Amino acid sequence: MNNFPLITAHTGCMGHPDHSFESLQAALTLGADIYEDDIQLTRDGVPVLAHDEDITLADGRRGSLAEMTLKELNGSMSAPIPTLQDVLEQIRKAGKIMNLDIKTDSALEPVSVLVERMGMAERVFLSGCEYGMAVKAGRYAPHIRRLLNVNIQSFESLRYDEAMLQACAEGREADCFGLNVPYQVVRPELIEAVRRYGLDLYVWTVREADDMRRLAQWGVHSITTRDPGKLIAVRGEMEYAEENRDWTIS
Repeated sequence: MNNFPLITAHTGCMGHPDHSFESLQAALTLGADIYEDDIQLTRDGVPVLAHDEDITLADGRRGSLAEMTLKELNGSMSAPIPTLQDVLEQIRKAGKIMNLDIKTDSALEPVSVLVERMGMAERVFLSGCEYGMAVKAGRYAPHIRRLLNVNIQSFESLRYDEAMLQACAEGREADCFGLNVPYQVVRPELIEAVRRYGLDLYVWTVREADDMRRLAQWGVHSITTRDPGKLIAVRGEMEYAEENRDWTIS
């Protein structure tokens, strides 16, 4: 059997809250290869796990990560907000990899400094980077690998072959190691083009087992899902089917 795609657990996996230690622990317990979470920045420059700059405080008011220090946030929230440093410590202990989905350009330099200080460059990569941010990431975090988030609009406005070749060319120009693509736009010809360009193909965010099987059979490099347990089960089914096919042939 060809190598099964890397299993990436999306934040909020297995029904746990997004950006929570419970979600991270569930992913690590299941044995996911990669853990994905969103990265924002506090006013005092601390990278934290959050999708949006605006957050809900314990009293129901809205707060802004960019306007509050980490200490102020933790004093105003019902539970401490996970910092990237704390999460990376657990990633390192588990021997796993983390996909850092960068949600603001301002986080690039602090993330770069933190990753370098912790010696985690081989244990992380960046995503959330469309072409402009990917180029900027090359300046602020040259030691961290990065995926190019493809321009989805190009797949809607151009012919498919033009859009996929544009994405591959931009990935190479921005010195990315692969493309990050919503699974709905993936076709076998995109996978072939990505291979020709020497890139990897990471797909997100897959829910159904049939889609997981199809993408694995096509040969994508990683599948991101909020249900890594289901994806692990699909892997087991495919491995069992392959082993039994080989036994029947022999």
